[in-house]
Amino acid sequence: MKRNKSMTCALLLAGMAIAGSGAVSASDIYKWTDAEGNVHFGDRPSGAATEERLAISSNPTDPDRVSAIVQARNDARTARNEAEAEAAQAEPTAEELRAAEAERKQKCSTYKERLQKFVTSRRLYREDENGERVYLDEEETLAARARVQEQVLEYCGS
Repeated sequence: MKRNKSMTCALLLAGMAIAGSGAVSASDIYKWTDAEGNVHFGDRPSGAATEERLAISSNPTDPDRVSAIVQARNDARTARNEAEAEAAQAEPTAEELRAAEAERKQKCSTYKERLQKFVTSRRLYREDENGERVYLDEEETLAARARVQEQVLEYCGS
């Protein structure tokens, strides 16, 4: 634990030395191990026998590039959130699914009853705008039965 703490401090000091140097620079950082085996870093020579000089160079950060990267990440996050919101809205809830199933069953029952009436009735009719019965001819009757049969297939599935 002590070793990690001293190494962290040394790296922090090295980072501060690099940051303080401004533009592209090469700073000398010295690394040595003390008698207890702890590794140390510094910007000045210590005179220890295990000391070695590390040449560290750094480049300044391009703020425009960093801004572009941050903006791209934010745009991607926003797009992902919008897509997730749309997907959540597109998925029906359990209650909506139950209501749709109940409506489908009701329509199935209605169209089955209507088909039964169309098949058993001798003559089919419709009402005109005055409420008068207009009887269907054979061709219109067959077309009406076919339409109801299609609706039974659609809502009943068989």
